[in-house]
Amino acid sequence: MESQGAVLPYPRTKGIILVLIAAIFWGVSGTVAQFLFHQQGFSTGWLVVIRLLISGAGLLFFANTVGKYNIWSIWKNKRDVLQLVIFGIIGMLGVQYTYFAAIEHGNAATATVLQYLAPVIIASYLCLKVKSLPTKQETIAIILALSGTFLLVTKGNIHTLAISIPAFTWGLLSAFALAFYTLYPGSLLTKWGSLITVGWGMLIGGVGFSFIHPPWKFQGTWTFSSFIAVVFVVIFGTLIAFFCYMESMKYIRASEASLLACAEPLSAAFLAVVWLQVTFSPAEWIGSFAIIATIFILSTVKR
Repeated sequence: MESQGAVLPYPRTKGIILVLIAAIFWGVSGTVAQFLFHQQGFSTGWLVVIRLLISGAGLLFFANTVGKYNIWSIWKNKRDVLQLVIFGIIGMLGVQYTYFAAIEHGNAATATVLQYLAPVIIASYLCLKVKSLPTKQETIAIILALSGTFLLVTKGNIHTLAISIPAFTWGLLSAFALAFYTLYPGSLLTKWGSLITVGWGMLIGGVGFSFIHPPWKFQGTWTFSSFIAVVFVVIFGTLIAFFCYMESMKYIRASEASLLACAEPLSAAFLAVVWLQVTFSPAEWIGSFAIIATIFILSTVKR
């Protein structure tokens, strides 16, 4: 046992590096998506459907060829199939579309921070589920989240809105979608693993959304920059990011991974300010850090 303990630091470091790569790629892909929406005229629907179809197929291909999983076994159980379809349409498609719509109507930094209200929504839901009052940590987290959202949306002035109502609405919906995405597929993840569950969820969401927004109905301007941007969002911001995040779970605890994932809104905000000249007032920075702080607080709560 002592010899095993001696090799733990390296795998732990590997896990930390993997989750940081995932978080940064997610954050950067949000800002890259903003570039596609605001400067290249791309539509949310097209980017979402392409991202889901290609990334879902890629994850399943990896699971089948490299992971040697039987990716078709999940379809033999009717109950699992129903849960998988609900996860793909409501969870996976929901979280992807609402997040990108929030970026299209606002900016990547604000959309990403608003999405990080999800842990507070999850904590509130669990309080209702177990019929108990929030703990001290949960109460502080809820107050911080509400205060942070107020500062982010109003810049501290109750008489003005710093972001549009559609941007705020989509951002809030993305937080609820992420909460559902996190809580709902628990039994599927336990039984089938993350690669198969997330891969099929993406593919189902993409196929389902194709009936509303076919991938061949393109809107926008193709340039070398926009092509590289799409490749980054699909390959680095989705395929590699999801793989790195799931792989990190082998080496660090889920609570640690969720904390380190805070690099996502920070990287999105930093890149949006530096690259796309998005202006962030002191009140908005304070609000953003208040929301991110809730994740640190809630990581100490055991439910």
